[in-house]
Amino acid sequence: MQRQQNQSFNQVQSPLLRDEERQRCEVWTRVMGYHRPVSSFNTGKQGEFRERLHFEESRVPAGR
Repeated sequence: MQRQQNQSFNQVQSPLLRDEERQRCEVWTRVMGYHRPVSSFNTGKQGEFRERLHFEESRVPAGR
């Protein structure tokens, strides 16, 4: 029974939206301890936001 439910769940398609039905997504970020929408940044800050590099720190093995 569970397998049948999973198969029917996977077959569900996402609804298609026309352009006039879409809503613009607002991006927020944390700056100086506050969460702010990027759209409220001045031109220079928006440029800095676009130039940010994302990285992941590697773990140091225990005992070092």
